[in-house]
Amino acid sequence: MKIISLNEVEKKKVDMKGAEKAWKQMPLSSSDKAPVYSYRVFTIEPGGFTPYHNHPYEHMNYIIEGDGALVDLEGNEKPLKGGDFALVHPDEKHQYRNKSADKPFVMICGVPKQFE
Repeated sequence: MKIISLNEVEKKKVDMKGAEKAWKQMPLSSSDKAPVYSYRVFTIEPGGFTPYHNHPYEHMNYIIEGDGALVDLEGNEKPLKGGDFALVHPDEKHQYRNKSADKPFVMICGVPKQFE
């Protein structure tokens, strides 16, 4: 078993083309011998966003706090807020954006461990 506080997990800048003011933490991952999924936590600062991208695996999100949007293939923004869940299917082009002017947008992102 492993129990860890998010405050104890190193926060690294998302260093991908198209990302702005986004940070990633890995509280549970393959390095913990997780058998199937890894959990990443993304913090997106006001005015920030993840890259607009797609990938060959699904991911499931839980919004911890903040107000944001999930942007779909057509560029439509679907609002997200603390307490919401979101599912992105394999190969769906998407982006997450922080819609708040002064508060972070924080979400858990579960992915198959081989794609962490």
